[in-house]
Amino acid sequence: MQLLITGGAGFIGSNFVRYVYKNHPNVQITVLDKLTYAGNRANVEDILGDRVKLVVGDICDAPLVDRLMSHMDACVHYAAESHNDNSLIDPSPFLHSNVVGTYTLLESARKYDVRFHHVSTDEVYGDLPLRENLPGHGEGKGEKFTTESRYNPSSPYSSTKAASDMLVHGWTRSFKLRATISNCSNNYGPYQHIEKFIPRQITNILSGIRPKLYGTGKNVRDWIHTEDHSRAVWTILTQGTIGETYLIGANGEKDNKTVLETILRLMGRPSDDYELVKDRPGHDLRYAIDASKLETELGWKPEYTDFETGLKHTIEWYTSHQDWWKGEKTAVEDKYAQQGQ
Repeated sequence: MQLLITGGAGFIGSNFVRYVYKNHPNVQITVLDKLTYAGNRANVEDILGDRVKLVVGDICDAPLVDRLMSHMDACVHYAAESHNDNSLIDPSPFLHSNVVGTYTLLESARKYDVRFHHVSTDEVYGDLPLRENLPGHGEGKGEKFTTESRYNPSSPYSSTKAASDMLVHGWTRSFKLRATISNCSNNYGPYQHIEKFIPRQITNILSGIRPKLYGTGKNVRDWIHTEDHSRAVWTILTQGTIGETYLIGANGEKDNKTVLETILRLMGRPSDDYELVKDRPGHDLRYAIDASKLETELGWKPEYTDFETGLKHTIEWYTSHQDWWKGEKTAVEDKYAQQGQ
């Protein structure tokens, strides 16, 4: 298989590149990445060679996309502007990458009849009511997002991802594009940019900075290890039904306060050693994924079912790869400080 992976130098994309490289030796991988602040050549540097090629470029560059797509069998589309806080400051890059970029890829995939998988987010569905009795591993009742949930995005980021999903639906129906979509819950693991919640707290502690918690910390996210996400995307790409959407989640509901206090405990700090900062505008209350369709139809199951174990591994990675993130730490925290966060 000749496989094009857009955004393959970013957090989730690079983990998928590594997963395919390790587990599917017959696949030739081309990574297309603009290498913005969120894309890092170092994320894939050590596997570049005969089987993995990095092309630095913009997914909105139609001639470049056509040149690459013309000899591909499949394309997995991860490339996106993805940080909610940034979208509230300047939405324009999100329109450019997430909407125009997806359109450009879809047109090229249609032209060359390339199997297309679009990686999206659970944030397109908005949020759910808070639950006080969060389960340890997803047991019990509580409303969750399903493929039947209504789209209800609440930020410029999630709105542009919702728009990109709709483009994929439209191209699949009108032009018979061989496409699938996945909407995934919050990922954690190695190579995640330190502006995001879990790595920001870990690197704050490692840098001698008190961690920060938005609002009351009651907002709930449904966490999944990026390795489980990668396995799910590969399963959908190779076994999924064309035109279908699959939700990817690992029954990992945790409120932000609990996640931060767990990080502090695992790193040998008092669990209350953090600062409360002003909440993010439009901060979604709760996400929760019903992944039963993926599990029953395609046989996928998460392997990282113990969140604390996955979190330990993540802390170990950031602790042993400080050269990967230290150069950006001051700038990231200065940017948050300007926003009072």
